[in-house]
Amino acid sequence: MTELALKLPDDLAQRAKSAGLLSDSAIQRLLEDAMRRTAGRKLLEIAERVHAAGIPPMTDEEVVAEVKAARAEQRARPSKP
Repeated sequence: MTELALKLPDDLAQRAKSAGLLSDSAIQRLLEDAMRRTAGRKLLEIAERVHAAGIPPMTDEEVVAEVKAARAEQRARPSKP
């Protein structure tokens, strides 16, 4: 478990405390939500670049084949100690 210390402006800290946002579980939820939003934005950016490049969408069968190939590649790699 990692412990963090934050420095916040007094007003913001008081408002966050009043809203119940300074508990460990609330901060964890906030960080997880922010990470999901960031991942979603990155995915949309990639989709825009793929569309702009004129790359045709993959069929379901192609997606399944790619996933199987990636999993097989992972299994073939030696485990790290």
